Amino acid sequence: MRQDQLMALYIKACELELQTFKPGNVSVYADGHDMVVDDFRLSAQVSAESITNSNYSLGEKIYYAVRHTREVVGCNTNLGILLLAAPLFEAIKYLPTVNSLQKAVERVLSETTTADANWVFKAIALASPGGLGRSDQQDVHGEASVSLVEAMDLAKEKDRIAVQYATGYKDVFNLSILMYNSAISRYCDPRMASLSVYVGLLSHFPDSHIERKYGGKYSEMVKNKMKELSIRLLESDRLFLLEDALYEIDTEFKELGINPGTTADLTVATLLAVFIQDHLALS
Repeated sequence: MRQDQLMALYIKACELELQTFKPGNVSVYADGHDMVVDDFRLSAQVSAESITNSNYSLGEKIYYAVRHTREVVGCNTNLGILLLAAPLFEAIKYLPTVNSLQKAVERVLSETTTADANWVFKAIALASPGGLGRSDQQDVHGEASVSLVEAMDLAKEKDRIAVQYATGYKDVFNLSILMYNSAISRYCDPRMASLSVYVGLLSHFPDSHIERKYGGKYSEMVKNKMKELSIRLLESDRLFLLEDALYEIDTEFKELGINPGTTADLTVATLLAVFIQDHLALS
């Protein structure tokens, strides 16, 4: 696949996620948390070239994409997206000899290095995500002494993105892609399918971004709201039928400062993986 094709798929995934009404998160339906949709659109545009650059290592892809975003947008809009997208793009080089995107991603993760970890540490420190503190093991403000996957394995109890690195993107390939494909068959509406992924993941797992800020204070409430919304999704065949409920939950979450940002990042990763797989199937 050519770089321009990969960039187009990346921007398409980022845009569809923004077109999805994700309660508590930024979308075309509602801004929030001192950020607006254009911040995320611009972030996608300026990070696309670096995150898909085949001349960069895995860690370099992430670092330069974060740096270019920071230079233009000035805040952390897409660190999680970039962390999740980079292995998917790095996996492309293995697809001529590996028969699935999932297997190719697993190979990428099995070959991560200490250099990759150092590039990612620099990227995380530069992005300064909310809730970032000091760590006794493999602190991002210092030098790594393990591979990137080993560093992520140390963080997996506190971060769902780290879980993907530690498990070969199990949540994405074994759960959320299935959610997307089931929903797209049901609704024939990518926004409804994307919403099904977001709601489905929040029904299964606490959001790392929320828990870094509040601990488990809102975990059960968010989970229960999303389970109720899952039922509404099954009962509805058009997005407009859900809008009142989505606005209500969105307002409640944002008034409490609840932002399921990690789940939004996983939604982008799911969409990107689907688009890559679909493109390969048509090639």
